[in-house]
Amino acid sequence: MAKVISVSNQKGGVGKTTTAVNLSACLAVAERRTLLIDLDPQGNASSGLGISKDGLEKNVYQALIENCSLDKTIQHTEIEHLDIVPSNIDLIGAEIEFVNMEDREKRLKAALEKVKDNYEFIVIDTPPSLGLLTINSLTAADAVLIPLQCEFYPLEGLSQLLKTINLIKRNLNPSLFIEGILLTMYDVRTLISQQVTEEIRRLFKDQVLHTIIPRSVRLSEAPSFGKPIILYDIESKGAAAYLNLAKELISNAA
Repeated sequence: MAKVISVSNQKGGVGKTTTAVNLSACLAVAERRTLLIDLDPQGNASSGLGISKDGLEKNVYQALIENCSLDKTIQHTEIEHLDIVPSNIDLIGAEIEFVNMEDREKRLKAALEKVKDNYEFIVIDTPPSLGLLTINSLTAADAVLIPLQCEFYPLEGLSQLLKTINLIKRNLNPSLFIEGILLTMYDVRTLISQQVTEEIRRLFKDQVLHTIIPRSVRLSEAPSFGKPIILYDIESKGAAAYLNLAKELISNAA
């Protein structure tokens, strides 16, 4: 049965979608059957894997709101062992439509039950908020991976996310644990990157992953070509970092 990892942070611009896309691709390259679920109405994880967001007949919205079986929304990608449940602007109304639904926090968890045996990893890309879509992701997940940009303001918002995770554990998903805090956009030339890294490691110790994702022009370019970094530039520092992240998570799951 798959290990379900929610990539979550209510702060935008911390490398959340970049991490979800590239981690999924690297897990698949390591021959782990992987499903990426795009739970963000912006649909950037979908376009980042070359999936057109226009005219999608079936996407995650139908699975969550219209009771469409999740397996009918899955699309294959150009990477062997990697599938995706895409998203588009349809999902923007889901937060409102959830309100009157029974067990609204558990819609994604219920949908995943039909496909979990088909994969080794399921990675969920969440929106930059702590609304019902993110709550669905955390309720369905075994673990949460927290990308954290190596700057001061994202560090400030981390406490609110940790409070939300603790609330989810107490009320909806007692087995949820933190897979790790992933330091992203690390710039070796700046003092702030070094200071944030030192502070996070001091505060959270073993919860901080060994892998650090560097600031990289190639990583930022890859989505515009609809490719993960390992297909866009396998020799880049970004590709090496995400391959190392996949190895670290595979080792943690062993």
